[in-house]
Amino acid sequence: MPNEEYFKWFSTRLDRDMEMLVYGTKGAPVIVCPTSTARFFEWKDSGMIEALADKIDAGFIQLYCVDSVGIESWYNEQIAPPARVARHNAWEAYLIEEALPFIRARNANEFLITVGASFGAFLAVNFALKHPDLVRKAVGLSGSYSIRQLLNGHFDDDAYFNNPVDYMANLTDERLLELIRRVEIFLVTSDLDIAICRERTYDLSRVLSERGIPHRLDDWGGQTVHDWPVWRRMIREYL
Repeated sequence: MPNEEYFKWFSTRLDRDMEMLVYGTKGAPVIVCPTSTARFFEWKDSGMIEALADKIDAGFIQLYCVDSVGIESWYNEQIAPPARVARHNAWEAYLIEEALPFIRARNANEFLITVGASFGAFLAVNFALKHPDLVRKAVGLSGSYSIRQLLNGHFDDDAYFNNPVDYMANLTDERLLELIRRVEIFLVTSDLDIAICRERTYDLSRVLSERGIPHRLDDWGGQTVHDWPVWRRMIREYL
């Protein structure tokens, strides 16, 4: 197992403690986004760190496994949909204003990568598309790039700007489009992926193509399902 460090601090943006595991000492910094309601230790428990151990130990990549607020935001049915979106936006502010300065202080490599599987793919790719001035590469494994089904019919501007298949379809700002075109984007699905993830991956690929945004759409065959053993094989191709 690669070198592991644990960090915890009180986030002023989220008004609670946030935890993080860091693997490796140098290389391109990678923000790892958890699935749905998962935590910062998910990639360790799921064998993803071990799958990348040689690349981490060789100094090619340094992983920052951040905590999620999915259970407080998108998947929190105890609060109204606008509050769910607001909580997610606070998490993105935590990434930009707290986690990223922490990463920059430890690693001078500016080639920032965001990555995730399943709902983590949405988090990683959505963040990269919204902040192409910060991210140089985004990898989404088996993701769905629409959050409409999580908002009970609610869809205001804040929700819209977290729904990549919508806001990218209507994006006309050439300055922003040029920034996005510089990001290396990998959208990955498979023949036995969850139907909505497979469909939304193709939807986002189509939208990016319409906007002239280079990206790679990979559709794995071989009876490849939506699960960690598959993602452990996939991730080696993209990091």
